[in-house]
Amino acid sequence: MDLSSLLQALIPSWNSAYLLLGFFAYLAIAGSIVLGKLVPGVVLADGTRLHYRCNGLVLLLLLVALLGISAKMDFVSPTAISERGFELLSTTFIFSFLVTLALYFAGCKSQSKSSSLKPHTTGNLIHDWWFGIQLNPQFMGIDLKFLFVRAGMMGWLLINLSVLAKSIQDGTLSKSMILFQIFCALYILDYFVHEEYMTSTWDIIAERLGFMLVFGDLVWIPFTFSIQGWWLLANEVELTMTTIIANCLVFLIGYMVFRGANKQKHVFKKNPKAPIWGKPPKVIGGKLLASGYWGIARHCNYLGDLLLALSFSLPCGISSPVPYFYPIYLLILLIWRERRDESRCAKKYKEIWTEYRKLVPWRILPYVY
Repeated sequence: MDLSSLLQALIPSWNSAYLLLGFFAYLAIAGSIVLGKLVPGVVLADGTRLHYRCNGLVLLLLLVALLGISAKMDFVSPTAISERGFELLSTTFIFSFLVTLALYFAGCKSQSKSSSLKPHTTGNLIHDWWFGIQLNPQFMGIDLKFLFVRAGMMGWLLINLSVLAKSIQDGTLSKSMILFQIFCALYILDYFVHEEYMTSTWDIIAERLGFMLVFGDLVWIPFTFSIQGWWLLANEVELTMTTIIANCLVFLIGYMVFRGANKQKHVFKKNPKAPIWGKPPKVIGGKLLASGYWGIARHCNYLGDLLLALSFSLPCGISSPVPYFYPIYLLILLIWRERRDESRCAKKYKEIWTEYRKLVPWRILPYVY
């Protein structure tokens, strides 16, 4: 695609706007009425805690079923997203920009003293718009941070499924495409099976909602994490059985480390005495878990995430760096985030963190980093 064609494809359209608004309307309405487990969030600085309705898996399966039925009845095209990829990208970017401006100005007017809604401003408009000024802003009773995270993960799967439909329609379906689709679908479904674990992550409990998070959730996750699928539409890759098995092993090891580490951390926060790997947990200063995966590396979950990201790209072969954009980006992001986490934890836990670092010297990858 030449530059002029690319710029033309990036022009937003009303059809893309309708698709995007319909998607959010579904998430907002169905998310409010579909039953689901009500999970309490962490206790905030003022002693309050939010509660999250974790019904994402039902919402996702219902949405896919509704779209499948609609496609069968010719109400919608299964390739609608893949055929409007660039204009959906620009439309979602504009939406993210406008939403975060609205969040900034609404937050500045807030008189709330609660930890969730109290505005935190520095006086620097760009900084405050980028990082956000409220922890958990809401719209009509809907927690926007939780909504946007959910939308990004579901959007990723919808893009992949539309790319898969396009591949079938064009007669280019390959083992590589199937492997990529299976790995991503399993990862996304697993995310929603364990959606309640998201309520104790740093993004939910500590990051304010600004352009950084909104853009990351709505644009970066769905549109960059699906690059491999777009690439496979235009490139043929032949995989040997040995390569397929190796790819599966990378995915399984990554999943085991990622899910295992996050589960241990979540369970520990709920019950600090719950056994880990069949033994009582080792806790530093009564606060920091040093057992299981967290006794191997201080951010072992990042290692699992990186292996999973690599498994999404390996089906594309090694002929081009393009499909490896996601794992390369994620490596840079997680090292940057790990450094931020280290700095915050050092200030928060002080000598306890120093003791933990001595006990667990490795940051992400044991004996390497």
